[in-house]
Amino acid sequence: MADLYLKAMQSERKSLWATCRLKGLAKDTPERRRIAELDEAIAAHTRKQGRPGSEG
Repeated sequence: MADLYLKAMQSERKSLWATCRLKGLAKDTPERRRIAELDEAIAAHTRKQGRPGSEG
């Protein structure tokens, strides 16, 4: 079964990253901080599920 929580986090991260690249946002913006938070959450979720590495 698909992990919808993981897919939602990856989708949000991809959307934010595209926005940051288009606008050329600096690292201290809320969007970039949210990407870092999502990276941590995705990594924690994949560790919890017992999957090696994270996608994305």
